[in-house]
Amino acid sequence: MNYEVNGNTIEADANGYLVNGEEWTEEVAGAIAAAEGVELNDKAWEIINYMRDEFYNNNGNQPNERNMVKHFKDVWGPETSQNSLYQLFPRGPAKQSSKIGGLPETRRKGGY
Repeated sequence: MNYEVNGNTIEADANGYLVNGEEWTEEVAGAIAAAEGVELNDKAWEIINYMRDEFYNNNGNQPNERNMVKHFKDVWGPETSQNSLYQLFPRGPAKQSSKIGGLPETRRKGGY
C-alpha cells in the first residue's frame, strides 16, 4: 500500500504504516487519515502530536489507550473517556493515531 501526496508516492507496508517515517508531513497524515476514514480536527491533531512527542522524546514510547485517557483527562477534562478517543479514531486510538502520525506499528497487544 502506498499514499499519493502532492504527486509523490509515499511507501507504506501492507498494514498502511510508513516504511520511512522521515517522509511524514501533515499532508502525508491527511492522506493516511483519508484512507482510514478519519477526520483530522483539533482534538485528533492533539492526539497525533502527543503520540509523536512520546515516541520521539520519550525513548520510543507508544502509549496504550489507558495511558492516553489519563493524559487527555488532564488536558480536556475529567469527562474524557476511552470512548472519547474511539470517536476520533474508531479502529483503535493508539494504533490508528500512530499510523496517521507516521510512527512504526506497535507490536504490543491491545487493551489495558
